[in-house]
Amino acid sequence: MNGYQRQVAFLDWEFGVFFHFGIRSFFPGHRDWDGIEMPAERFDPKELDCEQWIRVAKQAGATYAILTCKHHDGFALWQSAYSRYSVANTPWKDGKGDVVREFTDACRKYGLKVGLYYSPAQWGSHAIPFSNAKEYDEYFIAQITELLTNYGKIDYLWFDGCGSEGHEYDKERIVAEMERLQPDLLTFCDPEWTPGIRWVGNEDGYASLHNPLVVSATDYSELSKEEQKLESAAFLPSECDCKIRATWFYDLNEETLKSVDELFGMYEMSVGHGSNFLLNIGPDNRGLLPDADVERVLSLGEKIRAAFGNPLPYTAPVQDGDAYTMVHTELSEDWMIPKESRLSNCLMLKEDLSEGQKIRSFQIYGYLPHYQKKKILLFEGRTVGHKVFCRFGALRCSKFEVKITDADEGYRLTDIQAYYIQ
Repeated sequence: MNGYQRQVAFLDWEFGVFFHFGIRSFFPGHRDWDGIEMPAERFDPKELDCEQWIRVAKQAGATYAILTCKHHDGFALWQSAYSRYSVANTPWKDGKGDVVREFTDACRKYGLKVGLYYSPAQWGSHAIPFSNAKEYDEYFIAQITELLTNYGKIDYLWFDGCGSEGHEYDKERIVAEMERLQPDLLTFCDPEWTPGIRWVGNEDGYASLHNPLVVSATDYSELSKEEQKLESAAFLPSECDCKIRATWFYDLNEETLKSVDELFGMYEMSVGHGSNFLLNIGPDNRGLLPDADVERVLSLGEKIRAAFGNPLPYTAPVQDGDAYTMVHTELSEDWMIPKESRLSNCLMLKEDLSEGQKIRSFQIYGYLPHYQKKKILLFEGRTVGHKVFCRFGALRCSKFEVKITDADEGYRLTDIQAYYIQ
């Protein structure tokens, strides 16, 4: 599978769970870059159970998971030979534990794609100063080599750009080493390093309805004040990272848990706008997912399945020129839909991306329940891509027509499904 094919396949993953866990999990109230030291001796998750994390993620419907192996504080969740600020110098398992090992083993046991997060930047007394660029690159490459060598196949490596503004990494050398160690690796990082997955530009979980896969500029980090221009337009699928609470790491703030309705809206406007949905849950200082967070993400999974698990009974779409039509299978001879038939208020469209994103605009028409030839415009959109959810008012629709109004030659819709979202 080449790089482009890996990018397209990534969109099929759709829903991932982010786990921010580390030394910060033992210091509620701390924030990034606050300068407050967090001694490694506090790290002691006596009930750590990565299998619990992954079981919950899988039950909620996630297909991949990502662990913060080293966040901005510099604390390594594995036995790194290049830092004393790691699990090796903690009371947990007498300094012999390895959270990365337990996490990757759990992902493989339950069939989730394995993602590792690594923050190139860091602060605190254990940090190597950025002023020495060469020394820092050596340290960076050494730790990444440990992560990409000791834990089997890694599907996804997630670099956080926050804190690296203004620092010039030896990109070519770093990328070459990653590709040597893991040839099939997919990356989330600055696209100037290597084409992979781009940040959607916010950490609220939303992508724009118009969400092109080929872009000429990208957002880099929370601290950047403007987009960075690319040397040339590139195919870069987006991912919407977001959090279930107000903080990434566990904190004493259960009251900030988002409602199921809000989380479902984030899912609709990430996956439903052609991006992936990456929802963070912070394991607590026991090493377990908090009960309230578990209940909330499982409820979200149930709502997603209830909404999109059973498409309404329409025929397979038939293409005629630039129009695709699908007819309700319960139509009577006089073109009437029985009153007991379910309403519809959403169409899901999928585009063939094997040769790139080609559709630039489309319209959706609905035929009225009592008129065989009377249709009304329900929705107008632009990009389709991997998937787009098109919402409109509820109606009993006898037939849908999707008309492609602007596209490159060779476009194709691979799927259309109708739903009633409550």
